Amino acid sequence: MTTRMFTSPLFLGFDHLEQMLERASKTSSDGYPPYNIEQISPVGLRITLAVAGFTMDDLQITQEDNQLVIRGRQADEAQGRVFLHRGIAARQFQRAFVLAEGIEVKGAWLDNGLLHIDLARPQPEPRVRTIQINKVGKANGAAHEADIGPVVEGHTETR
Repeated sequence: MTTRMFTSPLFLGFDHLEQMLERASKTSSDGYPPYNIEQISPVGLRITLAVAGFTMDDLQITQEDNQLVIRGRQADEAQGRVFLHRGIAARQFQRAFVLAEGIEVKGAWLDNGLLHIDLARPQPEPRVRTIQINKVGKANGAAHEADIGPVVEGHTETR
């Protein structure tokens, strides 16, 4: 059973945020690979994953909508080898991070078993817009489609 977080009528158009939160809660709770998220500047973030034993060819990073997905799959090089003890797992993984609107992936690199992914979080500019109130010559005072202009960038412009 899913709990709706934005049920208040004051939260208009937050369906996509609720979907992202639901998607994030469904991601694997497996702790592998371990990771850090650090703030490296006022607008910069870095995700670091411990991926010892993986090469660049074993790793794949994709951005799927607002989700950053890191996958790792090692080639099985154990064929023909005899292990007396095998404690280093050669397993595949998938780790997903939900990105806020506007976050950009700047780059990624692998160094000493650590995969670093740099992100930029642009600072939002405050937007103030005055909405003109028009007289409507209708008996009920309601505006009709003919009185409302086209939608531009998610806003309705009045004529």
